[in-house]
Amino acid sequence: MPVIPEFEFRTSHACKYDPNDRRCVEVATNVPGKVAVRNSVTGQTVEFTAVEWTDFLSGAKLGEFDLSA
Repeated sequence: MPVIPEFEFRTSHACKYDPNDRRCVEVATNVPGKVAVRNSVTGQTVEFTAVEWTDFLSGAKLGEFDLSA
């Protein structure tokens, strides 16, 4: 049976550590074809395919998810 690699999460560079507010986004891209996003406080993760992640990033860069608009 093949070994499935564990996600290796890294914290966003935009996250500034604050001991009073530990909320940060963590992303793992080390598993081929998958991207995982994790909440640093709860540990909950959401998985995307590589295509879904690329589409999400494209939409975010275009302001598609801007709630202030």
